[in-house]
Amino acid sequence: MPASVLIANRGEIAMRILRTLRELGITAVAVHTDEDSGAAHVTAADAAIRIGSYLDGRAIAAAATEAGARAVHPGYGFLSERADFARTCTAAGLVFIGPTAAAIETMGDKISARAAVAARGVATVPGLAAPGLDDAALLEGAPGVGFPLLVKPAAGGGGKGMHRVEEPAELPAALAAARREAAGAFGDDSLFLERCIASPRHLEVQILADIHGHVVHLGERECSLQRRHQKVIEEAPSPLLTPTLREQYGQAAIAAARAVDYVGAGTVEFLVDAAAPEQPYFLEMNTRLQVEHAVTEAITGLDLVAEQIRIADGHPLSIGQGQVRAEGHAIEARLYAEDPDAGFLPTGGTVLELALPARVRVDHALSAGTTVSSSYDPLLAKVIAHEPTREQALASLDRALSATHVLGVVTNTAFLRALLAQEEVVAGAADTGLIERRLGHLARPPLSPRMQAVAALVRWDHVARCRPDDLWHAPSGWRLGGPAPFVVRFAGADGAPTVVELTGSPAAARARVGGEEFAVALHPGAITVEGRRLPLLSRCTETSVWIALAGEDRELPLHRPRRRDGRQGTAPALASPMPGTVTAVPAAEGDLVAAGDPVLVVEAMKMEHTLLAPSAGTVRLHTAVGRRVRRGEELAQVLTEETIHEERTQR
Repeated sequence: MPASVLIANRGEIAMRILRTLRELGITAVAVHTDEDSGAAHVTAADAAIRIGSYLDGRAIAAAATEAGARAVHPGYGFLSERADFARTCTAAGLVFIGPTAAAIETMGDKISARAAVAARGVATVPGLAAPGLDDAALLEGAPGVGFPLLVKPAAGGGGKGMHRVEEPAELPAALAAARREAAGAFGDDSLFLERCIASPRHLEVQILADIHGHVVHLGERECSLQRRHQKVIEEAPSPLLTPTLREQYGQAAIAAARAVDYVGAGTVEFLVDAAAPEQPYFLEMNTRLQVEHAVTEAITGLDLVAEQIRIADGHPLSIGQGQVRAEGHAIEARLYAEDPDAGFLPTGGTVLELALPARVRVDHALSAGTTVSSSYDPLLAKVIAHEPTREQALASLDRALSATHVLGVVTNTAFLRALLAQEEVVAGAADTGLIERRLGHLARPPLSPRMQAVAALVRWDHVARCRPDDLWHAPSGWRLGGPAPFVVRFAGADGAPTVVELTGSPAAARARVGGEEFAVALHPGAITVEGRRLPLLSRCTETSVWIALAGEDRELPLHRPRRRDGRQGTAPALASPMPGTVTAVPAAEGDLVAAGDPVLVVEAMKMEHTLLAPSAGTVRLHTAVGRRVRRGEELAQVLTEETIHEERTQR
């Protein structure tokens, strides 16, 4: 076994690899950017080396050499599926813990991958796929594929550049968009066409292969719960397959791996019509560890990272096909820094309070004070439940999510719980389109008056403790004519504030919200509402109150009244919906724009968001290209003639 391994990654996957390295007695070397200098994987490693970027393969190989590491583990994402990085490591005398560069190249191009596995008798999704297809060839061949169809880039993954086309008239525009997006994302605008599968389900098979020619499969994972082609919840085994079908899928995956003389841990992905599970179609092969590898580890008892290291070190597989056993059922939920109520835009921020569940596996790199950056993927953690039955695993995962709280960062926890409760999910009958069809059923209900009262009480207590000498905010302050209520105004969706009035003290108060009134009392780590005592986690900032109550996290932004002078005038402000970087400013200072015209573009976590003019008017900018911005930060205004006249009058 190698004495030292460099981890060419960050976040929860770096921590996951670190855990196995410790168990094997192997020295762990981390790399980090300036932004990550205090990150969990840096402080947990035995040594850490600064690099400029996690995408700089040469710098990472040089860091490994400098640290005396013998091998490099790429994790997933970043450089894990870059053939040139595998070659760079080999050229530097390092062991790349992954497949050969040739296998990465073949499977990294979906056109060549289809051809390779088809030669081994593995069925592929019907379509038109060949190197160098131009738009004319794709337009000519589309009727033979049939509509609806998918336009797909040959390179990359994650749904980038993929377009569903319902009828021939839509195809030219889809091809143009797909080529532009593929070139920008992958540096390769090669395209092909695939037939759309009715009610598709997404299944994948985990394989292990060594340099001695042994290949085994470890069963399948169901990954059909997806949003924008990104997996959200995964489970093993799939409720769709019988033992006979499971072996059929496994043998197809082994054939696909042998098609490229695969070595290491890999995943062969299949698309299947739910009505015909006996006909799996090869989709692609991921030549790395998968995010969802934990559910396979749970049911098989294997450590896939340890297996990767042994294989890379030349050892034969530690297990034969006849020794593979799957026990129970495992389900994983991906916790993302994103806001489902705002179109799943990435969020970010600083973790103010953290609570994680017990009795389940949680892969993460979080702690109170962690800054969740907009520079990287929004995946925060993975919560994995393993139980004897699927029904028990679903219930266990829901309980675990109800005990998962990350205050300071808006997450998708409530969305995940709502998704797990959908009848198709409970029945094991979900397909890849379920989330899009059921979005209306997955939205969080509006904030209840009781939750607003709890947040207001937390705010009152915070102000009282932070301003002990301020009589105007003291819980028992004297007022002429009797005690006045403590008033908290929360920002409303329509711009009008929600007003909460509190009397008494934080330890025993009466709250009035709209026409409702009830008793609330704050205790250390708990709250009593109308006689019911509940655990409470909370934090206040200058702009928001964060509470974790009754199994969900909520951020209640404080109402900020508009001033009628200076740059915070009465004109509608364009605020950044997410933390990120301003990448483009289509409208210049003083430009006249119409309602709906683009004004700024903000990018975060591989996602661009264009801010549009809310009305016709004159642009006033408060930022510039290249500037890092906060979520909610005002970036521009669009001034109407009335606003401009008002400002001149005030001056």
